[in-house]
This record gives sequence, structure tokens and C-alpha cells, in this order.
Amino acid sequence: MDVAIEPSWKEKLIEEFGKEYFTELTSFVKEEYESATVYPHPKNIFKAFELTPFDQVKVVILGQDPYHGQGQAIGLSFAVTEGVRNPPSLQNIFKEIESDMGYAPSPSGDLTRWAKQGVLLLNATLTVRGGAAGSHQGRGWELFTDAVIKTISDGKENVVFILWGNYARLKKAFIDTDKHCVIESPHPSPFSAHNGFFGSKPFSRTNGYLEAQGEESIDWR
Repeated sequence: MDVAIEPSWKEKLIEEFGKEYFTELTSFVKEEYESATVYPHPKNIFKAFELTPFDQVKVVILGQDPYHGQGQAIGLSFAVTEGVRNPPSLQNIFKEIESDMGYAPSPSGDLTRWAKQGVLLLNATLTVRGGAAGSHQGRGWELFTDAVIKTISDGKENVVFILWGNYARLKKAFIDTDKHCVIESPHPSPFSAHNGFFGSKPFSRTNGYLEAQGEESIDWR
């Protein structure tokens, strides 16, 4: 089966695409797009990989589902389409950037600018039915994104993995913490941000680690 994904990732993940679960997942997702409203647009399912090729990955920020509201999801975790009002979690991320780095909150929730600097904005599930959060969980996407995380962990060194919330923190099992930096905190959602996300300084900590490894830091503006 041919999967339209950025070439460096296709090379790294070719075995996953041939597995039975991925064939079943592909059939399920295709049927969903044909019979229901599904986000993001099909061309953006693998956008995170397109904007951040394997060799360029320096940071991974793991989300859960794409946004399920109309016009929001663009295939990058926590990001929304240019001109769309920033959702509460993203508003809180920008508040923490302001507190941590001194940058005024950005009006744009399109985080392509981060992705092009080596920040892989990866959701654990890459598709969702409109208006139905979690509707494509348990169908195989998690197996695929677990493999992505393990591939990064095994094939690279000194990557920063930012894990917000209990769901993301489960993925720590696939990361070699002797080779990489893991930054954990509660989720930026309004339900949990005040329990330790605010004040966790993930952005300056990420840059401090990258600079210590001789890597260029991320411009989080």
C-alpha cells in the first residue's frame, strides 16, 4: 500500500505501513471520510511529517486528538487554522510562553513556524469525526504513533520530548531517557493547567537543553 508521507519518514516507517493493523486502519479512515465529516482535511493527515522531516526533528510535542470543530485542525498538535480563534489549551500554551520566555501571546494559532524549526507536532490519533472527540481512538493510530516515537528514540539522540498530561506521559515507555530529554507536566487544558502546567517552563528548558547539546534553540514566538 502506498502512503503519501514525507520520504524520510516513509523510509523509516515502511514496515509499519505493511502491517495488518495499518491496512485495517487505512480502510476504516477511508470509509469514515466517505461517510462522515472527518478532520483534518485528508491532505493534512501527515502534515506534521511533511513540515518536520526525520533528520530535522529536535523536539516532539505530543497531543491526543485533532480538534473536532469545523476549520480548526490542520494536522499539527495544538495548532489551528490561521484566522481561527485559539482554543483554550493553545491560549494557555501561549500564556506560558509569555511567562517563560517574555514573548507576547501570538494571535496566530498556526504553529507551522515551530514545525519548520524541527518541532514535530504529533497527535497520538491523526484523524477524528467532526464534533466527536476521541471517535478514532483505538483504531490503530496509537500503534502507528507509538512506532513513530520509538523510531525517533532509537534513531536519533538529544531530542526533547514534551509530554503534557497523563495520556502523553504514557508514551514515555517508548523513549530512551538516557539518550533524550523528557519534559513532563499536567496538560495545558483549563481543567489542569493550574495544577502544574503554568510555571513548568517547558520552552526555556527545551532551549537550554538544545543549546547544551550544541543545537540551535527554538524561536517560540
